[in-house]
Amino acid sequence: QVQLVESGGGLVQAGGSLKLSCVASESIFSFESTGWYRQAPGKQRELVASTTSYGRTNYADSVKGRFAISKDNAGSTMYLQMNSLKAEDTAIYYCHVVRQGFNYWGQGTQVTVSE
Repeated sequence: QVQLVESGGGLVQAGGSLKLSCVASESIFSFESTGWYRQAPGKQRELVASTTSYGRTNYADSVKGRFAISKDNAGSTMYLQMNSLKAEDTAIYYCHVVRQGFNYWGQGTQVTVSE
């Protein structure tokens, strides 16, 4: 069982930045895929960014050029740098990993962007 704990959410003004962190209970190197999802009130959970163990990275069109996913392959932490934040980025952000075909989720961290 993989445990994931996010941190770094909060309230920020539009145009500002936040950096989310997700600490896993084991090495990032063991995961086939790592990523971030978000869920806004009344909406379905959606992919924000993901990266695979062989280096392929994918971003939602709405965040391309503003968000960057990264990970510490030698450790157990993954990150989501969020710049030029917009009100529509307001959501609960979840980190997600896949290990041996199973999906694991963190508990989520709230990001609120005020105009």
